Amino acid sequence: MARTVIVGDVHGCTGELEAMLELVHFTAGSDRLGLVGDLIVRGPDPHGTLALARRMGARAARGNHEAKLLAWRHRHDPLGPEHSRVAAALSDEEWEQLEAMPLWIDLPEHGVRVVHAGVVPGQKIEKVPPQALVKMRTLDEDGRWSDEPDAGDLWGTRYGGPPHVVFGHNARPEPQLHEWATGLDTGCVYGGKLTAILLEQGQAMPRGNAAGKLLRTVPARRKYYGGKGAPLSR
Repeated sequence: MARTVIVGDVHGCTGELEAMLELVHFTAGSDRLGLVGDLIVRGPDPHGTLALARRMGARAARGNHEAKLLAWRHRHDPLGPEHSRVAAALSDEEWEQLEAMPLWIDLPEHGVRVVHAGVVPGQKIEKVPPQALVKMRTLDEDGRWSDEPDAGDLWGTRYGGPPHVVFGHNARPEPQLHEWATGLDTGCVYGGKLTAILLEQGQAMPRGNAAGKLLRTVPARRKYYGGKGAPLSR
């Protein structure tokens, strides 16, 4: 019976991703692995994470860090030191892997859409700006999206579905369990934990707090990065 495992932001924490796959008894070739994006940058082992994703046949949505690297590759957008180090080290195969990451992944069997950061309520996803899909955290009172955590309400509180959106990006100490959206980024790279949701074959994604019963977590082995983007205390 094929299962679906969707994992939050890995950021090069290959050991924790391996531990998660062991925890859920993941079987390559039978079970399906989904990743919400930000597979690399900030963590210790970007090459290992990308290689593991390839071996497991994972489908990964594009995160803001992958988008940033690709913008440099295609448009020569500037990069800071941490992204420059990763960009210089990526192989042709790894660049192809990043290029192949879509902005969202639909899993109709589960009634789920996987996107890195979020969606704008009331807008067809094809109309949502790509930057919003990979960076948004909040909505102001007029419905304008922002990457700032304090610029308004968490977008998931206003999203009414369907489909149920599983996302990452907004690192917090605990998963976000909204009625129609579930946030899996619990800040593994910042010393938090890696979080995944495990769905049985044909299982519809439960809504709200009921989704919490399907979550699995692996603690970070250590704090790898402590800069901007660390989990909020609230």
